[in-house]
Amino acid sequence: MDKVDAIKKLCADKQIRMIDFKMTDIDGRWRHVTIPVERFGENTFLQGIGFDGSNYGYAPIEKSDMVFLPDPKTAYVDPFAQIPTLTMCGNVCVIGKGENLPFDQYPKNVSLRAEEYMRQTGVADRMLIGPEFEFYLFDSARYTVRPQECGYRIDTRQAAWNRSLDTAGNNGYEVVDKGGYHITAPQDVGYDLRSRMCMMMQEWGIDVKYHHHEVGGPGQMEIEVELGDMSKMADDTMTVKYIVKNLAAQTGKTATFLPKPVYREAGSGMHVHMLLQKEGEPVFYDENGYSGLSRTAHYFIGGLLAHIASLCAFTNPSTNSFRRLVPGYEAPVTVGYATSNRSAVIRIPAYAKSPLTKRFELRNPDATANPYYAYAAILMAGLDGIANKIDPAQRGWGPYDCNLYTLSKKEQEKIQGLPKSLEEALYALEEDHAYLTKGNVFPQRLIDTWIARKRSEARQLGEIPNPAEFAMYYDL
Repeated sequence: MDKVDAIKKLCADKQIRMIDFKMTDIDGRWRHVTIPVERFGENTFLQGIGFDGSNYGYAPIEKSDMVFLPDPKTAYVDPFAQIPTLTMCGNVCVIGKGENLPFDQYPKNVSLRAEEYMRQTGVADRMLIGPEFEFYLFDSARYTVRPQECGYRIDTRQAAWNRSLDTAGNNGYEVVDKGGYHITAPQDVGYDLRSRMCMMMQEWGIDVKYHHHEVGGPGQMEIEVELGDMSKMADDTMTVKYIVKNLAAQTGKTATFLPKPVYREAGSGMHVHMLLQKEGEPVFYDENGYSGLSRTAHYFIGGLLAHIASLCAFTNPSTNSFRRLVPGYEAPVTVGYATSNRSAVIRIPAYAKSPLTKRFELRNPDATANPYYAYAAILMAGLDGIANKIDPAQRGWGPYDCNLYTLSKKEQEKIQGLPKSLEEALYALEEDHAYLTKGNVFPQRLIDTWIARKRSEARQLGEIPNPAEFAMYYDL
């Protein structure tokens, strides 16, 4: 059965009335267009669905006509549509005189080229990654940015600030500040909802490792998934965020992956576990190496740490990202690696001992990242470290088997730090991006567009008075 007949049969079996196509814009948001099932046919895969790429942040208006080509392997019945709807992701092409060509800036194409470049190097044929998805679950979220008014208000019943309220919903089981790690019911009010999220992910084909309440008292959650191939995991990252946000909204709550939504509380990251394989064999394992890691794995770590500042422009691409990367909240602030050390930007889990599971995690990324760009950039930085044999120990990046937060100020000053702002990360990307353009993985135009776009965001934010400035300076 060919792909058209297979989709038509699925539509008939599930009584599908609409087919929805989800595309990723430059920032990492899903957008979509929907057609009646009767309009679906062979031409849908051959000619695609036309759209205006300039509204997605990629193309100039004068060259904005593009087509979306769906991938039948991503077909799934959308659980959030009232009308029976089949949803598909896919790829984007630019319209040529003859055959349409893959658009080199489209996120999925960048991640696919990164994997192909990896195979061409001969180092590995698979990169397996496993993100940890941290997010906050609130009962309400309100915000406004206007010339005469600027601020936000969030609330959740379990937050410590609600413990003195005389309301029907207050039962005395609020969670203390920074006291939410693995907290159980009745304090963990999101327990059943997270289980429902995980069950839906499993049904969608995403293997879940576990879920739990995270450190943040006012409703911080975590769902961790099993490792999978890089490009597929980028697809799955989009799906996870879609499920979490929509299921929360469906139950009258709101979920956010914003890195730092609550002042003086833990921020939400997206730690990325990773390993390489070649012909089914582990590339990162060596029982005699430090923490069981091979020399190749150390070079990969070296590449990540060598390019970490510019890497942050893709892994932490919002101004809010750097409000999370501050001392005291279990977020990394220094450039280094170690075993079982959550204060280092690269942590080697001690529990991952077998050859096929031996890996490390990069702890600075967060979920404001476009996952296709972020994962591809991580791979390219690591491959550059292997190609140039960048030894992290020789460069003085560790291993730091100590609490980096408790070092003396003099000792801390000797250790390289992560960028402290989006502007710093963008400047680093401007100066250091040759490792990304190898093999034409990241087009130069994409890097230039990204820098200009993110600088504009940072500039705009810098012009807006912060409500906290009124508290600090209004009466001066």
